[in-house]
Amino acid sequence: MNNKQLSIFFDKLKQVVEDKELIKLVLSNKSDKLSDLKSIIATIVKLKAGYRLNIVYRHNTKDITKNYPFEEGLVIINEMFINNFLNGEIIANTENVILTTNPKGKVKLSIKEPTLQPLTTFNHDNTKDRLIETKQNIYLRELGVTNANWEVRHQMSDKYKQINRYIELISPEIKELGNPADLQIVDMGSGKGYLTFALYDYLHNNLENKIKFTGVEFREDLVNLCNSIAQKAEFKDLNFITGTIEKAVIDKIDVLIALHACDTATDEAIYRGINSDASLIVCAPCCHKQIRKEFNVTNELRHVVKYGILKERQAEIITDSLRALILEAYGYKTKVFEFISTEHTPKNVMIVGRKTDSNNPDKENIMETIQAIKKIYGIEQHYLEKLLNI
Repeated sequence: MNNKQLSIFFDKLKQVVEDKELIKLVLSNKSDKLSDLKSIIATIVKLKAGYRLNIVYRHNTKDITKNYPFEEGLVIINEMFINNFLNGEIIANTENVILTTNPKGKVKLSIKEPTLQPLTTFNHDNTKDRLIETKQNIYLRELGVTNANWEVRHQMSDKYKQINRYIELISPEIKELGNPADLQIVDMGSGKGYLTFALYDYLHNNLENKIKFTGVEFREDLVNLCNSIAQKAEFKDLNFITGTIEKAVIDKIDVLIALHACDTATDEAIYRGINSDASLIVCAPCCHKQIRKEFNVTNELRHVVKYGILKERQAEIITDSLRALILEAYGYKTKVFEFISTEHTPKNVMIVGRKTDSNNPDKENIMETIQAIKKIYGIEQHYLEKLLNI
């Protein structure tokens, strides 16, 4: 990498950090393609200890966030850039500075007009209207989202944003069901229960819905933990049981939720919802291995899926498109949208299916469309088709 241009880049970075004019720094295009570290994002935050550089290490399956004094943080960023990345972008109040390296190793430094509005505050968690309050919130405290003073912990700020975004998206869907007595909601693969607790809290205490809420999780230690927290929070109609998506004993399911169920587990959740005649099915898929392995493309698209990353993305799109279409074939009005920005989580697609009163006269046409899509990609069978025996 050109030392002169790199020196200019870091001089610019040092200046905007010291002047507190940095909006965001992004290091990307990893030099080692086998590395699990995808990118680095740095911003300035104001903590009780003073101003710090907040650095997010973005990996394939997780993010690690750390705060550093300016001087230490700049040294780390310098070393990470030189050893791990080919591209860097400084987004500041006064200008954007971009350093890129092309495949031939040629380095280009460019300075452009600012693209974002200048920051006026660096408070770590600016005051916003949140659907889930932190004050006196026992489950957020017990889950480690807040501290003893009911303040969101720095390392849990993305989780808190995700919780509120989730409630913002899901609560209107449940509102449309009206307020039937004893609405049965089941969260398959509830994990540590962050979103399960929050949704129960909002529906029961804010909307005053009459609900029975069950979290299903195969790890018994998490089930015990969540039941203990539910008791402390006095959530009498929230219960966690040990089980799996396909085998959990549930008498009735009005709303089925499955977030980040890996690969075909999402199909098992959709199947369980359809088979239970659920009024609402909500899924945030994770991993799409089954269809990726099924690809047998012989047409022009073979030139697209021969690239690993593009094949992976195509598999995600096709898998979730077929899931949405199959839901439509079984009488669900479906939509697919972004759950939360990839800035906070790479698992960001949500599929929502709402049961309609229609007998769905277009089922035959929908199934023909599904077959046509499968033919293009050489797919023999989507796993959800196998479960539904279609």
